[in-house]
Amino acid sequence: MTEDEANSESLMDRQTTGEDRVRMVAQQLSEPRTANWIASEADWSHEPTKRVLRRLVDDGILHRDETGTHTTYYPDYRRQAIQEAMRLRDSDHTVEELTDRLAEMKAQIRDWEDEFDVESPNQLRGTLANETLGSDEEDRRREIAQAWEHLQWRIEIVGFAIREWDFLAPKTESPEVSSV
Repeated sequence: MTEDEANSESLMDRQTTGEDRVRMVAQQLSEPRTANWIASEADWSHEPTKRVLRRLVDDGILHRDETGTHTTYYPDYRRQAIQEAMRLRDSDHTVEELTDRLAEMKAQIRDWEDEFDVESPNQLRGTLANETLGSDEEDRRREIAQAWEHLQWRIEIVGFAIREWDFLAPKTESPEVSSV
């Protein structure tokens, strides 16, 4: 560990509580995780982590899934998508720039579809059964399939931000209250 890394770690430890770290970890989840995993990532003990996770579930920020062998927690992906769309709207990007980025992402997916003659990330993963592929090519296809899924998610969010550009605009005045 470099001196800079050590300094930034100690700064994080000094400026965040265990609860803060659990909240940060939990809100950045991209797949369901157990309380133990979240506690480990947040560098905090298990029982207090579970209490924070229960509150996050009660507040509608996380969902709890008890159907498997272990209880897992995952964020409300709709909430994440809307928050990301709001961040895009509030950023320095124009709607034209986001539209260009959307076109680039879709073109990338079309390129992969043409290159591998497949229509989805899972179909690309299915090509790994081809015995003539070397390990480097297998790794490349796995990485592309993962990137493809990420791009599909980003396309949805960027498309939503573009479609709802006016609605997502920050309001400078409080809305009029109507008695409907």
